Amino acid sequence: MRRAVLILLPYTWLAALFLVPFLIVIKISLSDTALAIPPYTPTLDLTQGWEGIRTWWAGLDFENFVFLTEDDLYWKAYLSSLKIAVISTLITLSIGYPIAYGMARAPEEWRPTLMMLVILPFWTSFLIRVYAWKAILSKEGFLNQILLATGLIDDPLIILNTNTAVYIGIVYTYLPFMILPLYAALEKLDGALLEAAEDLGCSRLSAFWLVTVPLSKQGIIAGCFLVFIPVVGEFVIPALLGGSETLMIGKVLWEEFFSNRDWPVASAVAVILLAILIIPIVLFLKNEEKQREAEG
Repeated sequence: MRRAVLILLPYTWLAALFLVPFLIVIKISLSDTALAIPPYTPTLDLTQGWEGIRTWWAGLDFENFVFLTEDDLYWKAYLSSLKIAVISTLITLSIGYPIAYGMARAPEEWRPTLMMLVILPFWTSFLIRVYAWKAILSKEGFLNQILLATGLIDDPLIILNTNTAVYIGIVYTYLPFMILPLYAALEKLDGALLEAAEDLGCSRLSAFWLVTVPLSKQGIIAGCFLVFIPVVGEFVIPALLGGSETLMIGKVLWEEFFSNRDWPVASAVAVILLAILIIPIVLFLKNEEKQREAEG
């Protein structure tokens, strides 16, 4: 009985906070836009019982999803979001891996302090941290003042309201999400394996690529997922640091919901976005299952 309750709890949590809201979003995405509150007309009326379901099924259409394929804005926003998410994830990985590696190889008494320094930004509001970058990257901001004072530049750099500012904000914000799983994987690494590789003729660099990196694969994958998935749908950072040329699906989703008040189209955008994020996770889990079966 106790085991069944333990298993049921996470499924109940997922059903209440993911499945039910997702079904509501799907229902709205199949509705018609209307000048009302809320601004849509449901095509599914459950008050009529099975008759309402049969009527809905007979007249089911995907006009809102078809509309997304007819307007270039949406597929360009999806592609742009994926591009920004992939590049940001790679940059975050290239910065986060050396930091995590250094933390894992640091003396044990220093590791809690280093961990606290990584987690420290979470003690400050996310919005405050993003707004701080506006002050740093603006034309009269702290960064330009330092560069001008040191003579490295003659004119202020235009960084704010560009894609460069968006990348800086994303990497800064999501770097801890990359470092923590990498550190967890690297900390468990047995140093004797590296010594054995060096005894067998590997240089330190070869031992790193042949032993350390493969054994930290799970941390790399976990960190990349923790960065890539939220960045694809990111809204706040592009809205505050990006410019008119910064096209991301999170901004489009916000405008459809709150500016255009086209909830059915916005819900269709959200459904496709979720499908894009779920597909790679499912493929990865299936690949991991096949690998475990092969090893077993």
